[in-house]
Amino acid sequence: MKRLLIIATILCTVVLIIPTMMVLIGDRSTQTTTLEPTNQKPAVSNQVTYEPQADVSIQVFRSSTEQVEEVPLEEYVVGVVASEMPATFEMEALKAQALTARTYILRQMLEPGDVELPGDAMVTDTVMHQVYQGKEELKSRWRGDFEQNYARIKEAVLQTQGQVLTYEGEPITAAFFSTSNGFTENSEDYWPNPIPYLRSVESPWDERSPEFTSEKVFTKAEVEQKLGVSLPGDGTVGSITARTDGGRVATVSVGGKEFSGREIRDKLELNSSDFDWQRQGDQVVIKTRGWGHGVGMSQYGADGMAKEGKNYEEIVHHYYQGVSIQSMESYEAKLTARAE
Repeated sequence: MKRLLIIATILCTVVLIIPTMMVLIGDRSTQTTTLEPTNQKPAVSNQVTYEPQADVSIQVFRSSTEQVEEVPLEEYVVGVVASEMPATFEMEALKAQALTARTYILRQMLEPGDVELPGDAMVTDTVMHQVYQGKEELKSRWRGDFEQNYARIKEAVLQTQGQVLTYEGEPITAAFFSTSNGFTENSEDYWPNPIPYLRSVESPWDERSPEFTSEKVFTKAEVEQKLGVSLPGDGTVGSITARTDGGRVATVSVGGKEFSGREIRDKLELNSSDFDWQRQGDQVVIKTRGWGHGVGMSQYGADGMAKEGKNYEEIVHHYYQGVSIQSMESYEAKLTARAE
């Protein structure tokens, strides 16, 4: 009898201890996963390799040092995307921006512009071409956010490595700007010539941009001096006589002179050529919608599309009508011939 009692006691103890051990083991396992992650890297199906030394070199004239710097192509694209688009934008928007930057420099290499550059430079690092900043400049600008910002942009660039935008087999003029007024602009409504892939399209996502609306106040004398006119004596500014397909000012009459919307924007340094104006005593108040010339891809529009789940291919096909995404390898022979 005593032996039976001992066996029963042992069995009860085991029954009580085993669940407790299982809970402890489960807790320890959870803690190990959360607090002590392993050094193993997660599997990445779209991992891309990049060898800078094997890449095409871009000769960039650095405006701060007045020296020509040689930069591997994809590193140059990283520096342009980092300078031209907020690093916090959606990944697919950053990818779309990478395509515009890479397409721009390819076109520049194949068809250099009329601007004479120092030495063997292909481009400047300013808005004359594309704004470009190297790692040290970005570290100074981003400070504590450098590592994460640079990693995000580099990922976007390398995930689109070697891809460019073409129309009928040629690299496009990959125009872009910050914020639309709800529509992009036909190329001929801002520049001299119509370009088939730069057509006015809807861009409703831009309303979320902090630059969607703005206001600028001038004195009457400032407007007269900048435009070279005398404002009417009836308390008005001038008549907007026509608007473009994209809703921006096409032509305006002020003090007996005709101006294009672009001329007014340039002379008064407005954010956009979509504006309304009115006199308030001795002041002229001008309200604008959008920021930039309005031709091509809207950056805030691209980010808005990405937030809705659109990928970079859908984004660029929306803003550039009828284009294709092609590999730069198709242009190697042309680049080699031009280099020789």
